[in-house]
Amino acid sequence: MKYRPLGRTGVYVSELCLGAMTFGGADHPVFKMVGGLGQDDTDQIVGTALDAGVNFIDTADMYADGESETLLGRALKGRRDDVVLATKLAARTGPGPNDVGLSRLHLARSLEDSLRRLGTDHIDLYQIHSIDPHTPIEETLRALDDAVRQGKIRYIGCSNLAAWEVAKALGVSAARGLTEFVSVQSYYSLVGRDVERELIPMLRSEELALMVWSPLAGGLLSGKTDRNGVSDAGARHAQAQFVPVDTEKAYDVIDVLKAVAARHEVSAARVALAWVLAQPAVTSVIIGARRVDQLTDNLAAADLTLTEDDLARLDEVSRESLPPYPAWIQQAGLRDRLPQQA
Repeated sequence: MKYRPLGRTGVYVSELCLGAMTFGGADHPVFKMVGGLGQDDTDQIVGTALDAGVNFIDTADMYADGESETLLGRALKGRRDDVVLATKLAARTGPGPNDVGLSRLHLARSLEDSLRRLGTDHIDLYQIHSIDPHTPIEETLRALDDAVRQGKIRYIGCSNLAAWEVAKALGVSAARGLTEFVSVQSYYSLVGRDVERELIPMLRSEELALMVWSPLAGGLLSGKTDRNGVSDAGARHAQAQFVPVDTEKAYDVIDVLKAVAARHEVSAARVALAWVLAQPAVTSVIIGARRVDQLTDNLAAADLTLTEDDLARLDEVSRESLPPYPAWIQQAGLRDRLPQQA
């Protein structure tokens, strides 16, 4: 396992992060399709990941209505110090009007609940799961800063924010002397490269870590689905497509993905993960699994080195056909800033 710096923190995390969304929810209408794993399976998945060198685990208070955190906390008993533990808040956790969002009230309650469920006295990376338009970002950042000063949080991050929202938060933190975000968690895959337009340039400029969720596009890039249909009845993509996808273009990507996988004699999923890992802005890629063999195959992506030809073919079939504005006009203008030949 290789390790990469978590932004400018000095902390190193494994380039593959274990996602805990599959833990719990056997009776939940949504999470039973995602995973629904019980304690024994959770213990096995976590143990396999840690033994393989994974030191980064990500969950959220809303996964399986908190059961994910509970099962994960039990699985980490005796090994808590082996991991950089991350969780998230913002989604609804109860029926009340204040059981959702990023207010100081909800944040304080959610943090205490997560600490209790995880069986720990601190969270290494506490992330806001989305934006809350009803709460000023300064209120949220002050509440997070208070928790850092209390020792309940080590670092803070965000997920599913636009580049301008992250930049605004960084500006508020800098102006008020508050703890700043060190990471951004975003969707990124061969069929979802939107982050390359604004988000990645921003986080590279500000030296923020990028954690990638759903690198297989909800299972679409697992190799179980193509233009001929679903070859595995258990494929999660066949049950529910969460991420929006241009289906026809996705099938073209899958064709190339499978060809590259066949050349390396590995799974399509492994190639899709290796492609994300090869992108220069990426810090860690979140992987989740229902079974140990799935996890083992995903972990092997860290050892797969794609050739320049592989990367070029995958880039060509998956990139946007037209460059976004204002990137194309800025790039044209930058030609005049190239060093002049003597």
